[in-house]
Amino acid sequence: MRPPILIVEDNEVNMRLFSDLLSALGYIVYQAEDAETALELLKSVRPGAIVMDIQLPGMSGEECTRTIKADPDLSEIPVIAVTAFAMAGDEARFLDAGCDDYMSKPINVPLFAETIARHYQGEPVN
Repeated sequence: MRPPILIVEDNEVNMRLFSDLLSALGYIVYQAEDAETALELLKSVRPGAIVMDIQLPGMSGEECTRTIKADPDLSEIPVIAVTAFAMAGDEARFLDAGCDDYMSKPINVPLFAETIARHYQGEPVN
């Protein structure tokens, strides 16, 4: 079975958009509305990539990414930051936190699909 993609996003509209897009592209999708739920899910699920919102309730996506990348069992999972933060220096900050890529909201759908495919660790999706 192909590994899923974990979406960590607290905005219901964005979660639905990302989930629907990835499902339509043939990916299996898991959802977490906050960092704590994502970290709990990662105890039992090994995704092929993580789509990480940065501005989350409680623990930030940046802090969650640092936690994931500090865990030797999880550190190889690609994390793609998707965030409304688009100020100068934000991309470098997210990459320094361990994110493997960065995309600003609102997303460009073809670029989103291409970025996920480039980082996904699993069989290519048709």
